[in-house]
Amino acid sequence: MSRPSIVVENLAKRYVVGGAKELSYKTLRDSLAGLFRRNGAGRGPRETIWALKDVSFTVNQGEVIGIIGRNGAGKSTLLKILSRITEPTAGRALLYGRAGSLLEVGTGFHPELTGRENIFLNGAILGMGRGEITQKLDEIVAFAEIEQFLDTPVKRYSSGMYVRLAFAVAAHLETEILIVDEVLAVGDATFQKKCLNKMEDVGQHGRTVLFVSHNLSTVTRLCKRAVLLDAGRVVRDGPSHEVTRFYLHSDLGTTAAREWRDLATAPGNSYVRLRAVRVVQDGEVTDHPDIRRPVIVEMEFDVLAGGKVLQPNLHFGTGDGVTIFASIDLDPEWRGRQVAPGRYVSRAIVPGNFLMEGSVTVSAAISTFDEVHLFEREAVAFQVVDSPDGDTARGDYAGGFPGVIKPLLQWTNERIG
Repeated sequence: MSRPSIVVENLAKRYVVGGAKELSYKTLRDSLAGLFRRNGAGRGPRETIWALKDVSFTVNQGEVIGIIGRNGAGKSTLLKILSRITEPTAGRALLYGRAGSLLEVGTGFHPELTGRENIFLNGAILGMGRGEITQKLDEIVAFAEIEQFLDTPVKRYSSGMYVRLAFAVAAHLETEILIVDEVLAVGDATFQKKCLNKMEDVGQHGRTVLFVSHNLSTVTRLCKRAVLLDAGRVVRDGPSHEVTRFYLHSDLGTTAAREWRDLATAPGNSYVRLRAVRVVQDGEVTDHPDIRRPVIVEMEFDVLAGGKVLQPNLHFGTGDGVTIFASIDLDPEWRGRQVAPGRYVSRAIVPGNFLMEGSVTVSAAISTFDEVHLFEREAVAFQVVDSPDGDTARGDYAGGFPGVIKPLLQWTNERIG
């Protein structure tokens, strides 16, 4: 019988909005200022928000489990509690074994230390001896592809280098539990694939993996089980394909729109940052568009530095990870021209009677001829709904329809004999 690896019991986390922000460290001046505020000065309106409420589940040793849900559902708060970054307001979370966490860029690294020193620091925190860490060092460095920067302070690393090293450390050091947030989206597509393959390998070797992602096809590939959170509560817990299907069909909100309000953490780089992706039909955001009418996918982004010829592009896929098609913005008013700093929105119009009914995911990207500046995998998802009226490519046929698209083609008939 498998023994528990993670036990979450009646977990709850409450935040007070409008209160003073808690600093990670305090000077004497900060403490005195806080005392002054608590005595009544500078007090603003306060609102209580429950990021988690009565969350319970158990993960057995060697299980790979996906945590899914919309933005604000409580996923990141749950992982921060499991990683001992924050304390719960109520309930408890028990971890049986050493845990390695990858939650956000730079978490667990000291900026003044080199990559090499941070590897040894992380290993020491996990209780590993110097000899154990040394045995893993070459493998970590090779995986992270940072050989020439190994003895450079990590404060000089790009976000991509941070992620590569952080994932390599978390995945290769001797932890029984691996906790990974969707920070992998910062890396390029090749490295993302390498990380996913590594997580698959980790799970097959008996280590427990907790994986948070908006990428539903990745969740169903890596995880036999998934937990769906909404408004801080567990809505569904079961086989990943069943939970993701429920999620796509649910009315818990919408998977058809995502926004990044914090520019610093939005997908992208120093040239361009993604701000929003939306699926629109008839002027309204929808995650259940009618197959017969055009669907518009909007990509809103900030250009931070001029001088680049940017190419917005979208990648459409099925719910189980099959690519349907990709499309690049070829608007003649935009094509081949350098883009000045500012906020822009690009819109791609998918004609009606083109997509197959069922789950569709859209990944958003912006590139130049020689560089991908951002690639947000499965930024949004929607469910194409066919018509029962016989006026689509299905006609009067009621059975299963093959293929990944279902265009309504024009047919002609004539008698020739």
